Amino acid sequence: MEEAVKTWHQKHKERLTEGQKIADSVASLMGSWGFIIGQSVLIFIWIVVNLTAYFYHWDPYPFILLNLFFSTQAAFAAPIIMMSQNRQGERDRMQARDDYETNVIAKREIEELQKSLLRIEAEKLNKIISLLEKHKIL
Repeated sequence: MEEAVKTWHQKHKERLTEGQKIADSVASLMGSWGFIIGQSVLIFIWIVVNLTAYFYHWDPYPFILLNLFFSTQAAFAAPIIMMSQNRQGERDRMQARDDYETNVIAKREIEELQKSLLRIEAEKLNKIISLLEKHKIL
């Protein structure tokens, strides 16, 4: 059975470790509108509940606990996103290298085709000239 040729993207994906896949998923999630909207809703609820609570304000204004959560989230998110971006850069370099190799091969094939076409054209011209000479038209 013939094995399908894998693309550079498939090869790159197969080499990822579980940790790298998780980092890419987290970076993808954190860079989405769904995450931004969801986090904004949670922040709004947090602030409203803490400003309007009658008996117990677990995080009164200026919301120090909320700021601590954001700092912790940023401390973990930044390196995870950077890992994902580094892999994206690596993948882009791999794709650029493969594209370059493909272009070099295509260039060689085009040059060979041009040589073949020139050879065929020269052969045709030689045949035409020989026919004309044979019939003494020239």
